[in-house]
This record gives sequence, C-alpha cells and structure tokens, in this order.
Amino acid sequence: MTKEDLLNTEQMAEFVNQGFVRLDEVIPKDLCNEVIEQFETDGPGSKGGLNKPLSRVWPDEHPVRRMIYHPKVMGAIESLVGPDPLYDHCAVHKRAGNSPHAQFLHQDAEIDMREDAFDIQISFFVQDVPLEMGGTRFLPGSHFRRVHESVIARYQQVKGMYQVVCKAGTVLFWHHNLWHGAQPNHTDVLRYMFKLRLNPTVKQQLLWNTDDLKDTDVGKYLFKPQLWYGQENRIEQFNRTRMWRFLTNNPKYDVGWFTRIENEPN
Repeated sequence: MTKEDLLNTEQMAEFVNQGFVRLDEVIPKDLCNEVIEQFETDGPGSKGGLNKPLSRVWPDEHPVRRMIYHPKVMGAIESLVGPDPLYDHCAVHKRAGNSPHAQFLHQDAEIDMREDAFDIQISFFVQDVPLEMGGTRFLPGSHFRRVHESVIARYQQVKGMYQVVCKAGTVLFWHHNLWHGAQPNHTDVLRYMFKLRLNPTVKQQLLWNTDDLKDTDVGKYLFKPQLWYGQENRIEQFNRTRMWRFLTNNPKYDVGWFTRIENEPN
C-alpha cells in the first residue's frame, strides 16, 4: 500500500454525507473467481473472533485475505478505521436465482450509541451485478438516524434509495449505522456478496491522504442534501459538521450555524 492508495478528502467528505464510499472494479477478476470457488467449497474460511486483529484471521495465501489486503482496499480501510483494525465478523450473503422477495430495510447497529467513533462494514461484490440481479440497496445519509429495525422494515421505496449495480471486483465501504437491505434476484444466477465488519483501534482522525485537505471545497461534497430529507436537511448538516470536526480534529470547523448552538456564556 502507498499513500496514493488512501482515500482523498473528497471521498472522505462523501462518506460523511452518504455514509458510504465505493471503489469500482478494484479486485482482479481472476481473484474474484477464486473467492467464489472458496465460498462454494468452504465458505469464507475465517478463523477469527470478536476483537481479534484482522491480520490474524486468514492465512497469507487465502483468497479472501488476498482480496481484503488488496492495496486499494487496505487504503480505504486505513483511511476510515486506521491500521491494524479489529475483526468483528464476516458473512457470505447469498441470494438464489429467481428470488422475488426483497429483504426488509434495516439497520445493523441500533444498540451502538457512540457519538464519534464508528465501525465500517465492507461489501465485496465478486461477480457482475446487473440491475435485474438485485444487489444491495442503501439509503444514503441514513447513518445518523438510530432506529429499531422493525420501525423501518415496511419501507421499500424511499426517494433517493441507492441500489448497487456494478462490475465484479467492486467494493463498498459503509458506516455501521447505514440503512440497507438485499434486493430480489430476477436472474437464474446465484448472487454472492461478502460482508466484513471492522472496528478501529486508533482515534479516527486525519487517517486519509490529507494532501488535498486545504485545496478541497469540502462543503460542496459535505452538504449536498439527500432527496429524502425534506425539511430535516438542516439537522443533518449539523450531524455532518460534527462528524467532520471529529475526523479532521478541528473543533472550529463551521459553515455558519454550529457556533450559534454552542454559544453558552458563563
């Protein structure tokens, strides 16, 4: 991994806004095929447990490890949760061909009450996922909304919903609170998605390639409204400002509103 493999400031700002960042076709096709063969014969083959260092979960030559330790993947991981993160869990999600039902929209981490630190979940798409194959759907910008999964389970069509359509080797890195769900598979092909959750071991501040930090119009990416927010966009701007302050270790960052609610004269 080199410095160029890390995320840049624009990508980090988009992560704060959307709750995810996407890298297209970064895993070579031949390695994707190896991983699929591994899933078909022995599952993910992980030897990990909660709070075990990621580096100790798979042996060096294991195809899943080689996929995770691709320089671009590790660059994004280090940018978001730092070096040598902890393994939380992994799963091979399958959806048989001709499966007409969608998974209910849900949030994985409703019990997680942390204000600043966050885990990431990583979705590896190891085969081409056309629209009719379904893929995973995410609701961009939902990672600041903590809910019980049963509260949002009945919602299937939300304005601005993002469905993953991609080529093999595409990887999505997403905030642990992002609302999501599997889509129906209207093809004859079994669909695979490998999901991995990681915990940080360092304070998540200025971990990405910050060479462009002063030159990037952060607000352009940070404060783009999501279509489903409606009149609630303003509170999300505060949420993003708070998160950006944490990530940049800059408690003074503001766009003109935050200092108003911090005014507490002694």
